[in-house]
Amino acid sequence: MTTFTEGQFDAVVVGAGHAGVESALALARTGNKTAMLTLNLDSIAFMACNPSIGGTAKGQIVREIDALGGQMAINADSALMQIRMLNRGKGAAVQSLRGQEDKNLYHTLMKKTLEQTPNLYIIQGEAVEILTENGKVTGVRTAFGGILYCKTVILATGVYLNGEIIAGEWKRSAGPNGFQPANELTKNLIDLGFNVRRFKTGTPARIDGRTIDFDKLEVQDGETDIYPFSVMTDGLPQKQTPCYLTYTNQNTHDIIRANLHRSPLYAGMIKGTGPRYCPSIEDKVVRFSDKERHQLFLEPEGGDTHEIYVQGMSTSLPHDVQKAMYRTVKGLENCEIMRYAYAIEYDCIDSLDLYPSLEYKKIEGLFCAGQINGTSGYEEAAAQGLIAGINANLKMKGEEPFVLSRDDGYIGVLIDDLVIKGTNEPYRMMTSRAEYRIVLRQDNPDLRLTEKALRTGLISPERYNKYLERKAEYQKATAVLQEKLKPALTKDLLTKHGFAESNTALTRADLIRRGISLKEICECLGGLEDISYQIKDTVEIDAKYEGYLQKGFEQIEKAKRLEEKALPENIDYLAITGLRLEARQKLDKIRPKNLGQAGRISGVSPADIAVLMVYLSK
Repeated sequence: MTTFTEGQFDAVVVGAGHAGVESALALARTGNKTAMLTLNLDSIAFMACNPSIGGTAKGQIVREIDALGGQMAINADSALMQIRMLNRGKGAAVQSLRGQEDKNLYHTLMKKTLEQTPNLYIIQGEAVEILTENGKVTGVRTAFGGILYCKTVILATGVYLNGEIIAGEWKRSAGPNGFQPANELTKNLIDLGFNVRRFKTGTPARIDGRTIDFDKLEVQDGETDIYPFSVMTDGLPQKQTPCYLTYTNQNTHDIIRANLHRSPLYAGMIKGTGPRYCPSIEDKVVRFSDKERHQLFLEPEGGDTHEIYVQGMSTSLPHDVQKAMYRTVKGLENCEIMRYAYAIEYDCIDSLDLYPSLEYKKIEGLFCAGQINGTSGYEEAAAQGLIAGINANLKMKGEEPFVLSRDDGYIGVLIDDLVIKGTNEPYRMMTSRAEYRIVLRQDNPDLRLTEKALRTGLISPERYNKYLERKAEYQKATAVLQEKLKPALTKDLLTKHGFAESNTALTRADLIRRGISLKEICECLGGLEDISYQIKDTVEIDAKYEGYLQKGFEQIEKAKRLEEKALPENIDYLAITGLRLEARQKLDKIRPKNLGQAGRISGVSPADIAVLMVYLSK
């Protein structure tokens, strides 16, 4: 095929999903001439699966993206249909925002954001080859023969590499939602030394809302007395669209069991590894055979459609079985399916081949972000896209990479898990993965990260001023909580809650630790009249969990001492006879930067770390 010069760029981003758009925006906003290559402009920031952003642990990631100057939180707030705080009945460390989004509006808003960003060129086309010279990236070739010359490339291909959609006995080469797949790039990646794996994910049916009997279902309303995803957003929609709750039953399960022989998952048609924490309904019925029912959420897909997403009922069963089993569910007895459920298999890479900056170890200037790295979820993808974009920019400027540690944020945990521990299944972020989750709450990301992100160039003056205002507000509120109150002032409040009168002066923080809410304290004793809801929430949590927070900070300091013990780049792990064979092989492959990273590698034991410490002392 005849080739031609498509253009000269600083950076090329391959893919325009949630990872690709954050990468492209980060690069363009820091002054780089950036091309974003996408198979279809209509798939930009497309929500191929659930029409929501946030959720347990994911809400924290979205707010961290915002604190670092990313876009997801801002556009999610603009496309909100409903927002709720999950896990309100549990501790603050596991509470997370979840927003129900108008998926078409979110796509439109993100496409408009990209189009209005200087330095950014959007090109519809398929990348088929990453061009390199002497171990460095030089460009990207498209299926049409166009060459995009550049200094850095970010691969954010999502689930499109050799994508195959499967439902029952039917299989077709396709990307999500029927978009075209990318069938040529994988071979090139293998030639470049990538270890390629096959993963699988899936999606449930979309049902015509006009055929659902909502009167039979439990209503799940949104909340208006909470804060949005972005600190740059003023207020939330007061009128919100409800979601609904229903359940499968024994009739549903009987239909599934009777048709397991037609399930691609159990018939051997699906070879890829699926997500452990988001199994298909047939997998749930088999694995949890003792459960009489499984919870389903009915979620509107947008204000311009009657489509309803049935969360919790992902499947790859044949269409006739799908129709029968969906109609066994309470409220869905007469439902009409508008889009049938399917599974999708796709190629991805081994994330252990990446540095913490998300740069590929074997090719300089080549970065990977999103589901190509083996993750699942819009939020995880967007976070990686942002970090890859930041580091591609810093790479071109000759500066040190921007790497978040596990105690900096959930994004630090996510990337550290990928490049140090690796993943053999679609990776999903959960609060349990973050050992310092009491510190890394979703109410305080800007206070943790915005100052740290100043050197990336993505923190606008408006955002930084907002951060300074909130920091001053936090300090003022904290000071008020530490003010000593005369015993006479606190007597009635203590008595009301069954406490003995105090002979010494107490602070508002002392009262919080006795289980009295800050709202009631302020109503009775005054204070914090000019403090925002979110800052009140943060200082109340800090006071309530002061002891746990102190232990968390002590653990962080202890861990940092290991992180400070650097491992030489040229260390020959295979020659250290005191290490077990598995540890030698894993250390040689991953090449950790320090003892802290080495200790988190699967297959490296505390005894191996002790051997390394002795080795370093010599």
